[in-house]
Amino acid sequence: METSKVYYTDLRTSPTSNLLDKMERLVKRAGIEKLPLRDSFVAIKIHFGEPGNLAYLRPNYAARMANLLRTYGAKPFLTDCNTLYSGRRANAVDHLQSAMENGYNPISAQCQVIIGDGLKGTDCREIPLNGEYCAAPKIGTAIADADIIISMNHFKGHEQAGFGGALKNLGMGCASVAGKLELHSASQPKIDTENCIGCNICVKHCAHDAVHLNAGRKADIDYAKCVGCGQCVALCQYDGAVMGDEDTSERLNYKIAEYSLAVVKDKPNFHISFIMNVSPECDCWNHNDAAIIPDLGILASTDPVALDKACADMVIQAPILHTENRLSSEHEHDDLCGHDKFHLMHPNTDWLAGLRHAEKIGLGNMQYELVKI
Repeated sequence: METSKVYYTDLRTSPTSNLLDKMERLVKRAGIEKLPLRDSFVAIKIHFGEPGNLAYLRPNYAARMANLLRTYGAKPFLTDCNTLYSGRRANAVDHLQSAMENGYNPISAQCQVIIGDGLKGTDCREIPLNGEYCAAPKIGTAIADADIIISMNHFKGHEQAGFGGALKNLGMGCASVAGKLELHSASQPKIDTENCIGCNICVKHCAHDAVHLNAGRKADIDYAKCVGCGQCVALCQYDGAVMGDEDTSERLNYKIAEYSLAVVKDKPNFHISFIMNVSPECDCWNHNDAAIIPDLGILASTDPVALDKACADMVIQAPILHTENRLSSEHEHDDLCGHDKFHLMHPNTDWLAGLRHAEKIGLGNMQYELVKI
């Protein structure tokens, strides 16, 4: 298999070359102009950050990317899909407000901000894939309708996947609420009767006639009819309909790989990752714990698998910070160079399983050449 190229720049700056300039030079060198950008709708997939979390990417990077794409004649927009859990980004109204609080709006980001799966997370398209784990991933409509996909990824730890990079941003981030249910859950949804208020919205909108109110006016799921689409979870505003038992980390990463493939299927795509503020957990939390390693740089590639592997390798080889953080408190006399820091923080995760599956299904290549610019 041919080796993929991953381009890298460090974070050193000068009065004539700031980080935004370096990012622009990086993506140009990595070949972003080779994409058929003129008159194309370009989805810039980014995580807007849960309010209270300050480790997410600054909107300045997205604004520079949007302006660059417009010079090539593209029609860029920033996008993310709603969350499965009930937080500040579980519906488009709150999601847009959260994005604005974190600096993402049409003025600061220099392009429109669109929630990919609509008001309540139910606006999606099924992309036929016939995957080993996901037959037809459910991708937010605005993302599925885009002509080109560009991911901008904050590389950090993740409590379920091991780390969050390009595949996590694509596969999990572009999934509709029903898609996220398929990714996370090893079983069909269930009803938390204590939270259910009998509002009947899940009954009205179940396309399979699988949900009814029982004698106590609590929702009840007929599992003989339920197909696990997650519509009830997406629509319930009271945490009455919730996901079933969580899947294993390996299967979650396999599914993320297949969802990522569905997102970029038959579409030009490009990916850029920032190894900065490498927090132990996802930007979906309303806080970010102290960074575990120094900031390392920015990487870009047309191969999301190679990009994730290169980022993971750099973090593994880096020394930990000996300020107070998740790793330093247990390893105060060891720099942990060469140690898998993601597995140390989250022992039950297996991030490499996802990359292997992604390579197996043709999404990309774990073998890469790192080109420093």
